[in-house]
Amino acid sequence: MPMSGPVNAQGAGAGEGGPSPELYPATAWVDRRGTVRWWSVEAEALLGHPAGEVCGTPAAELLTTRGDREAALAGRDRSDDGRSWDGVLALRHRDGHEVRVALRVRPLTDRVGRVGWSVSAGDAGRIEREGVDRAMMRALFEQYPAPIALLDGESRYRLLNGAAERVLDRPGNRLIGRHAGADALHVDSGVIDRVLRQVWETGESVLGLPVRGSPPSGPEGERMWSLSTFRLTDPADRLLGMCQAYVDITDGYRAERQRELLTRAGAGIGATLDVARTAQELADVLVPALGDVAWVALSEAVLDGDEPPKMSGPGQWNLRRTGVAPPGAGWPTGLPAAGALSPALPNHALLRRIGQGETVLLPDRDSVIAAAEGYSELAPLFVPEHGHSAIAAPLFARGLVLGTVVVWRTRRPGPFDQEDADLLTEIASRAALGVDNARRYTREHRAAVALQQRLLPAATTDTPAAETVGFYVPAGGGAEIGGDWYDVIPLPSFRVALVAGDVMGHGLPATATMGRLRTAVDTLADLELDPDELLTHLDDLVQQLQGEAPHQGDTVGASCLYAVYDPVTRQCTLASAGHPPPVVIRPDGTVESVEVSPGPLLGVGGMPFEATTFDLESGSVIAVYTKGVIYRDDHDPDAGLWRLTDRLARSGGPGRDLDDVGHELLRSLGDAPARDDMALLLARTRAVAPEDTETWEFPADVSVAAAARKAAAGQLAAWGLDELSFTTELVVSELVTNAVRYAGGPIGLRLIRGDVLVCEVNDPSNTQPRLRRARWSDEGGRGLFLIAQLTTRWGSRYTRSGKTIWTEQPLTAEPGLIDLPP
Repeated sequence: MPMSGPVNAQGAGAGEGGPSPELYPATAWVDRRGTVRWWSVEAEALLGHPAGEVCGTPAAELLTTRGDREAALAGRDRSDDGRSWDGVLALRHRDGHEVRVALRVRPLTDRVGRVGWSVSAGDAGRIEREGVDRAMMRALFEQYPAPIALLDGESRYRLLNGAAERVLDRPGNRLIGRHAGADALHVDSGVIDRVLRQVWETGESVLGLPVRGSPPSGPEGERMWSLSTFRLTDPADRLLGMCQAYVDITDGYRAERQRELLTRAGAGIGATLDVARTAQELADVLVPALGDVAWVALSEAVLDGDEPPKMSGPGQWNLRRTGVAPPGAGWPTGLPAAGALSPALPNHALLRRIGQGETVLLPDRDSVIAAAEGYSELAPLFVPEHGHSAIAAPLFARGLVLGTVVVWRTRRPGPFDQEDADLLTEIASRAALGVDNARRYTREHRAAVALQQRLLPAATTDTPAAETVGFYVPAGGGAEIGGDWYDVIPLPSFRVALVAGDVMGHGLPATATMGRLRTAVDTLADLELDPDELLTHLDDLVQQLQGEAPHQGDTVGASCLYAVYDPVTRQCTLASAGHPPPVVIRPDGTVESVEVSPGPLLGVGGMPFEATTFDLESGSVIAVYTKGVIYRDDHDPDAGLWRLTDRLARSGGPGRDLDDVGHELLRSLGDAPARDDMALLLARTRAVAPEDTETWEFPADVSVAAAARKAAAGQLAAWGLDELSFTTELVVSELVTNAVRYAGGPIGLRLIRGDVLVCEVNDPSNTQPRLRRARWSDEGGRGLFLIAQLTTRWGSRYTRSGKTIWTEQPLTAEPGLIDLPP
């Protein structure tokens, strides 16, 4: 019920701060006699009693305990006591159960005096929990070690805890009201504004956002923070402000960055087995992850694949700056760039420490100046402009200093510390193994390449039958070697053998096998076997090598093409053991691949090889090669053969230099490193003029020796070689007489004039002549001995109808070898 006159609440607590009024929603007025005069809706909700039941009744009846009622009545009787009262009492709910209620009792007065009390009430349990929560939050806010800031809707500081004040290095009262982005741990203000605006507008919290910052003072330098931003609301979900909490994650961040750097170093250094590239990979890993400038200097011996000097002193290191970062325009002006050779290094204490495998740390400018004292002339070579902190570590492997790695900081303010030095030590130790492995590979590869080059013939040859140019390209852009080879073998009677072969596999085993096969081909070629017969013998050899392979852990197999060109007949006979066919460029410019009947690969055994013979005009170019020339990414040999034919048609026309043709052909195959070795042999054929050859045939009669001598002498006179007549007549007489005596007829005689005079006698016998020394009492056996003494060389070869014995004599006149038109 309303009360007359103005009424005021008095006493302690009126108008003071304290628990939020929302915690005491229920209100009532009690007059001086203790009767309830007004009862709020909230009071009805708290105790269940409607106003109609309570108003006009003694307030003490709501109390459940007798002691509380007596205390209330006693307080009413002391109506002159004007003190306020706060406490917790047990009140009776309408349904009979007890409710613990927190009460705030304040006296009410008018002009005359006290007229009663105003009573505010709330659930005691909720109020107690709220008090505990407030105390805990205040303790958390004040004692939490991470910076916490409370902000209003305009991102201005309203409250900061002690950790925030310490990190910002200024008291909170100087920051209250300032915009958060201006001082937030020196984090980019744009980041702070964007995060605050996003959280304010969307209501979605941003938790654990990594941001970079630095305190305005202290030696720590740059720091990393985990930023969390969220909105603050009241129980009614009304927006009060925002909170930002920063957690220093610098140590964890640095540890993670170090792990990432080590991972990058392990994955990116030493995968190429190239010494110089490994050094550059090391420099690239260190900048900008660890420093601003870095270089790797290696011993000259290491770059060549050899071991560095076995001494700890720096005077003999002979270092060359191999890898630098940042490369190009980013490299500091005035600092020696990649490729520079260091001057003779002094016997400095720091260098001696590096030579003993120790990493040297120069944490600040003073230590840099102290290290350079007395060596001012060398400082510009090793100290970049604005360099204030450095680390130098040796590339130390097997007790040897392979080189050094140096890292400088020039732009970032933070100095290197021992943790950075330990990190560089670990990276350098891993890199040193990569450099040493690359060095060993360089040495072994150099030895293998040298071996293979020694096993291959001269790249260019010039014989009466053909001029040739050979090319060999190792697999992987020179990183691998294999068993591909080519060969040019001069044969008697101005003939020439062209060979190409490909041993399975790569590396030294394939190269060694190639050397054995090439030697075997040379030996078999000296026997002047037909191509198909030669491959049969070579196949037997490969099978023998396969018998050795199980003990060596290797599989032996090869392909081979053997072709013999005769400049007298202008025919080429070849046989193939699983090898690609040759390509011929005719003098008229037409290009075709030769159709052959390829046999199996060498080592298969049990299968025949077939010979193919075709005409080859003078001035033709024949190309023999290994499969690496035609096998590309599509793995289609037919398409590869078509590409080779097409490119030869465009670049290998008449008159073109063979060396230019070969280089242009190999360049046209692409810039990517070949997956397989490539061997290519180009031969431009020549022919012996018909007038430089003469042939006779005689029956098997003892009288034909005189006719053969007369025919030979007449032809030598026609050629202007009378000075060779006496010797040639002796040779012809002896060979024809032996053929009549031991072989029968018909007997053929042929003279060929070239750079030497060739005399050939053929007969139907397969019995090879044998040179022997006759005893003084023997009546015969001296003929071949005389021939061997009178000629440059002699020999015998089988033919399909018998054998041919040939001799060579040097000419005193100009040879009659010419290039014939087609």
